Amino acid sequence: MYRRARIRAAEKGTSVSALVRDQLEKIVLEETQFERLKRLQDEVIDSIHEFSAADRLSRDEVHDRDALRRLEYPAVRDKQKSR
Repeated sequence: MYRRARIRAAEKGTSVSALVRDQLEKIVLEETQFERLKRLQDEVIDSIHEFSAADRLSRDEVHDRDALRRLEYPAVRDKQKSR
């Protein structure tokens, strides 16, 4: 393995030590999985501009299935109005 590393270093016009140093720098500078996910989370949070907790539905509204159907299906809403 060391022989192959010396050959590779010679092909690149450098030393084995320089190859090792370059690889270590790449490893250290690479973004870890945690850092990548943290950065993505921060980007998503920064992209949310118009959120207000005051706009939430009440517990009763969340569980009011008829109201949900009226919102999702206007035909149901119109039918219920004509009753």
